Amino acid sequence: MSTVVDAARADFDIGLWSAAYQRFSAADRDDPLGPDDLERLAVAAQLVGEDEISASCWERAHLQLLERGEVARAVRCAFWLASGLLSRGETARGGGWVGRAQRLLEDHDLDCVERGFMIIPRSLANLEQGDPGEAHRLSQEAIAVGQRFGDTDLLTLGRLVQGRALVEMGHPDEGLPLLDEAMVAVTTGEVSPIVAGRAYCAMVLVCQKAFDLRRAHEWTAALSDWCDRQPDMVPFRGQCLVHRSEVMQWHGEWLDALTEAERARDRLSDPPGQPAIGMALYQLGELYRLRGDFADAEEAYREASRHGHEPQPGLANLRLMQGQLDAAEASIRRVLDEHGDYVTRTKVLGSAVEIMLAAGDTDTAAAAADELNGIAAEVDAPFLVATAMRASGAVCLERGDARGALDALRPACVEWAKLEAPYEHARSRALAALAYRALGDVDTAELEADAARRTFEQLGAVRDAAQLDALFPAAPRSAAGGLTSRQVEVLALVAAGRTNREIAEELVVSEHTVRRHLQNIFAKVGVTSRAAATAFAYQHGLV
Repeated sequence: MSTVVDAARADFDIGLWSAAYQRFSAADRDDPLGPDDLERLAVAAQLVGEDEISASCWERAHLQLLERGEVARAVRCAFWLASGLLSRGETARGGGWVGRAQRLLEDHDLDCVERGFMIIPRSLANLEQGDPGEAHRLSQEAIAVGQRFGDTDLLTLGRLVQGRALVEMGHPDEGLPLLDEAMVAVTTGEVSPIVAGRAYCAMVLVCQKAFDLRRAHEWTAALSDWCDRQPDMVPFRGQCLVHRSEVMQWHGEWLDALTEAERARDRLSDPPGQPAIGMALYQLGELYRLRGDFADAEEAYREASRHGHEPQPGLANLRLMQGQLDAAEASIRRVLDEHGDYVTRTKVLGSAVEIMLAAGDTDTAAAAADELNGIAAEVDAPFLVATAMRASGAVCLERGDARGALDALRPACVEWAKLEAPYEHARSRALAALAYRALGDVDTAELEADAARRTFEQLGAVRDAAQLDALFPAAPRSAAGGLTSRQVEVLALVAAGRTNREIAEELVVSEHTVRRHLQNIFAKVGVTSRAAATAFAYQHGLV
C-alpha cells in the first residue's frame, strides 16, 4: 500500500484531485491513514465534492493529533472542518467545532498561528451580520498573527476579510488594492488550493459589491482559467460560472450568459447544499426577466429565496414590468427600510427611482436619486456614476425639466459606452430621446430612440423594445428573410415559447397549418430548430 500512498501524494501535489481522492481512499480502506495523509484526503475529498467524507477525514486527523499531543495541528484541522461546514450553511456543527478549537487553545495556553486562523470565522460572522467595522478590527488581529508566524494562508484570508470589510464600510479605494495584494500570493501558487478557490470567489464578489466592473471582469477571467486547469474540481466552478454569466450579461451577451447561468444552477444543485445555488438562481431570474420570460423569472426568484438568497430588487423589477405597481412599491420600500449599508442600498436605489416614478411618487424617487448621487460622488465608481446620472435624468424628465435631464443623461450615455454595457446604454438613450422630443428636437429624438430600439432588439429585451415602440413608433420595414406577415406572427409565438397546439388555438388554424408555416419559416431563414428560429426572430426585431 505504500506504493499507492506515494502515487496518491504525487497526484495531490500536482492537483489531480480525483485521482488523489481515489488512491487515498483505497489505501485508507486497507490500512487506516495517519494524520498527514488524512489531511490530504480531506482536501482532495472537498475539492471533488465529497463534503461529508472530507469532514470525516478532518475529524479523524484531529483526534489522532490530539492523541499524539499535537494540539496546535489538531486545532488547525478543526478550523478547516468548521470552515467547510460553515460555508455549506451548517452553522450548528460548524460553530461547535469553532468552540472546541477555541477551548483547546485556551486550555493549553498556546501561542501559535492557529490562534490567528480561529479569528477568521468570527470576522466573517461579523461581515454576515452587517458589522464590517468589527470584522475589520478582527482581520487586523489575524493579519498580525500571520505576519508573526509567516503563514501565507492566514495572511491571505485575513487580507481578504479586511479588504471586503473596507468595501462594505464604503472605502473601496482602500479595500480593493488590499485585495489585489492578497491575490498575488494566490496567483503565484503560494497558498493551499482551498484558500486559493475562496480567494478567487471572494475577490470577484467584492469587486461586484464595489461596482468595479472592469476589475470583476479581470478576476472572473482569472478564476475561470484557474478552474479550467483543474477540471475535476467541484467547488468554486459553479460560482465561477455565475460570475462569468454576470460579466456576459453586462456586455450584452445574454444568450451566452443564460447558458452559463443554467450550467451553474445544474452544477451547484449536485451535490445539494452548496450556498452559491441561490446566486445562480437569482442570476437566472434576472436574465429571464430582461428577456421577457416572466413566468420563468418568477420561479427562479422564488427558488433563490428558498435557498436563502434575497430576491430583491429583481422581483420588484419584475412586478414593475408586469404592471403590478403596488407589489413593486411595497417590496422596494421594505428593502430600503431594512438595509442601511451602502452596498445593499446602492443595488436597490436605482430600481427604487424607476418604481417610485412609475407609482407617481416623484419626491421619494428624487430622494433616492439624491442618495445615489451622494454615494457615487464618495465612491467614484464609473458604474455608480452612470447609474446615478441616469436616475437624476429620469427624475428631471418626470418634473418637466428636459434640459436638466439631458445634462445628466448625456454623460451617463458616455459612461455606459466606456463600460461596454449596451443594455444600460440603450436605457439611457431611450430617456434622452424623450428629453430631446420635449425640447422640440424631433430629429435627434428619433435617432436616439432608433439606436436604443436596435440595441433592445439585438439583446432580446422584449419589454423595453415594446415600451419604446409605444413612445416612438418605428417606421414600417419589410420582414427579414422575406417572411410573410402570417409567418412573422407564427414565429413571434414560437419565440414566446408556445407549442404548435397553442399557436393553432390562438390563430384559429389547424396544427397541420402551423407545422406547414414552420417548415416554410425554417426554409426561408435557414434554420433547423425552434431555438434557432427564436434567435433569428430576436436578432432581426421580429418579436
